[in-house]
Amino acid sequence: MIEVRGLRADYHVLRHGARSIKEYLVSFGGKALLERKRIIEQVDLDIAAGECFGIVGRNGSGKSTLLRVLAGIVEPTAGSVTVRGRVAPMLALGVGLEPELDGLENARLCAALMGGDRRSMHRTVDHVRHFAGLSDDDLRMPVKRYSTGMMARLGFAIATTDDPEVLLIDEVLAVGDAGFQLKCYERIAELKRKGGTIVFVSHALGEVQRICDRAGCMEAGRLVKVGSTHEVGVFYHGLLGIPVEG
Repeated sequence: MIEVRGLRADYHVLRHGARSIKEYLVSFGGKALLERKRIIEQVDLDIAAGECFGIVGRNGSGKSTLLRVLAGIVEPTAGSVTVRGRVAPMLALGVGLEPELDGLENARLCAALMGGDRRSMHRTVDHVRHFAGLSDDDLRMPVKRYSTGMMARLGFAIATTDDPEVLLIDEVLAVGDAGFQLKCYERIAELKRKGGTIVFVSHALGEVQRICDRAGCMEAGRLVKVGSTHEVGVFYHGLLGIPVEG
């Protein structure tokens, strides 16, 4: 379902000492103050249809950038990425939500942007009402006033309305309460049973081992270990210097 070959992704960042974009625009003689920073280096990965694949790694290791490439938000600098099927990304709180609109208006907007008709919009709204666990008052409040937990509820409900073929999740479930997290994991299990493919980024190794079939560990932009969730968990703990019992 997902095939990655020789992936490299670079970002442009301000050079050390450059304080602002304004300084870049008025830099001496137009001299560029941007430099290229390598975020992902030579990643190869295959994820099968119906598989839940977990990704762990330290902050800044490239996990979120990898998901953004899979979602089509970031263009690869080199290599190839093939993702088959309809993708539903949950990459950061509030991404894809219009802050001035309320929850229901955002649900309708997202359905419309995915090419849905009026029936699809009604289905999305019904799913959000049922799944998100937000009151009618909450759903009619501008999203800019939502807490992080409320945004996670709304975003996950919208993303999983129509059984996406590929679901990309980046840490956002960590802000939900225990009851909502359980609800999300049950929904993930349901999507797996229906043949959906999930890529799940998390620092919660226990949750990765609980719901994922395999996992990979990112370090300094490279996918340095792929295997069973147990093998990757032991490897990741080794990177962190955490002793592993047994």
